[in-house]
Amino acid sequence: MKPVPRLEAAEIHVVRLPLVSPFSTSFGTQTHKEAVLVCLRSDGADGWGESTAMPDPFYSYETNTTVCQILRHYLLPALLAAVDLTPPAVAGLFRRVRGHPMAKAAAENALWDLWSRRNDVPLFAALGGTARRIPSGISIGLQDSPERLLAAVADACAAGYHRVKIKIKRGHDEALVREVRRAFPALPLMVDANADYSPADFPLLQRLDEFNLMMMEQPLAEGDLFQHARLQARLRTPVCLDESIGTLSDAEAAHALGSCRVINIKQGRVGGLQAARAIAAFGLGHGLDIWSGGMLETGIGRAVNLHLQTLPGFSLPGDTSATARYFSEDVVDRPVELDDDGFIGLPPGPGSGVTMVPDRLRRFRVGHEVITR
Repeated sequence: MKPVPRLEAAEIHVVRLPLVSPFSTSFGTQTHKEAVLVCLRSDGADGWGESTAMPDPFYSYETNTTVCQILRHYLLPALLAAVDLTPPAVAGLFRRVRGHPMAKAAAENALWDLWSRRNDVPLFAALGGTARRIPSGISIGLQDSPERLLAAVADACAAGYHRVKIKIKRGHDEALVREVRRAFPALPLMVDANADYSPADFPLLQRLDEFNLMMMEQPLAEGDLFQHARLQARLRTPVCLDESIGTLSDAEAAHALGSCRVINIKQGRVGGLQAARAIAAFGLGHGLDIWSGGMLETGIGRAVNLHLQTLPGFSLPGDTSATARYFSEDVVDRPVELDDDGFIGLPPGPGSGVTMVPDRLRRFRVGHEVITR
């Protein structure tokens, strides 16, 4: 495939989309999705990427403010100064910038999209994946009552989702899981704690073993691989690590310690598609189940996650849900929809397969700047 000779300009867009309903986790409640989007332009073609950062530093130290700053002053100028760009070369261009994987992912993924569009190939082919329908999964936030949770799970089952994830936190856990499992005894079910528990909660977490869960996602603190290993040794339920896995080295350490049996790869958290590919390949070679997590992305990031799941190693349904579950209107023209059997088709065409709708972008945009050489 031919490289991108040179970029003409880069744009940063900050959009704020209302959610269909509030989404609550142990970090707090979201009523809107505020996202930083990157557009790279070259010779009449555009490539788009999305940061998975949030306005506040609760999930990660990165925020939309820091992402914009790192993009504006460091990452996008590096891309604009380069010639004959290819996505695998981006890591070298960005190496001087320590950390900030969400900012790096937004820029790198925009280049993946641009590169594949200029070469008239779908993104999955550029990544080395194989075309297939993607199994769907849904993440259900904390609800106001057990009745609301059961209703949300019932709706997900009726829609055909292949697995359901429910959020838990201290004081909102064992009894809720018991109610869901009683109502849906055969449902592929997992729980996500977003690091809300500590080693003092091991007895409680061990009691969740009785509910035949697919996995228990990120029960303990982000940096505590040792305690996750202690917990996994006490559980039949597989531990899945999310926030703990920021790099390939993290995945290697987690595997060596026995900290988990499953890894949730959020490409936006690990620095983009190139890093996500490396972690997926490691998981495939070392017996770890891998799936693609979501961060309530707009259609830009949602399409990238679909293409990523065509790679070998993605063995479990991810967090890719129908657009309508979260947004009544998106910024792109091709919403994600489930087939009758709960699968999702890849967006057709070159690149990510989705196209920005300029009018929607303008209506939802709360920030915009253009960066040139």
